[in-house]
This record gives sequence, C-alpha cells and structure tokens, in this order.
Amino acid sequence: MLKIRLQRKGRRNRPFYRIVVAEKARAVQGRFLEIVGHYDPIKKDIVLKKDKIEYYIANGAQPSQTVARLAVKQGMTGLEKFVAKRVTKPTKEEAAKENSEEA
Repeated sequence: MLKIRLQRKGRRNRPFYRIVVAEKARAVQGRFLEIVGHYDPIKKDIVLKKDKIEYYIANGAQPSQTVARLAVKQGMTGLEKFVAKRVTKPTKEEAAKENSEEA
C-alpha cells in the first residue's frame, strides 16, 4: 500500500520536510516513488503538487494525518476524512465542573 508522508531533511534544530509517496513498508528515510511537495515549519512554507496528490489518492494511496492536515490547510478538499479529531485533556476548571455535575 502506498502512503503519502513526511520525510525529514535539514539539520539539527532546523527541520525541513519532503512530502513523498512511498510504500508503507519502506523505511521513513528510505526509497520513495515521487516527491509531491515540501514543508518548512520554521517559515510556515507549504508547497504541494495538488494534482499528483489527488492522482495518488484516487489510485489508493493514503495520506498521513499530518499531510492531510497540511493539504486541507492549502485548500484541498476531500481529505478531511483522513484527519483524526484531536482529543484534548480537560482543564482543571472543566474537570471540577464535570465532577460537581456527577455528584
């Protein structure tokens, strides 16, 4: 199965990510089929080849949650189903309120 995922490049304390299409069983730093974009978290720069990503998804590739979130941020539609909802820990006030309601 093909995965669209991030591949870390760059030096220490200066990350840079390629967005690649690779076999799921391959190592993260291993071989890949194609580079379909890149992401620089320091400059907040995201470049995607949207047509290539749509092509691979139409042919069965699955994006990682991070890649899907970045693609949705860039305006791609149809990838919301790959983004899992984040579960946050309740704050002390919310926890106290829930405990008082249960009693």
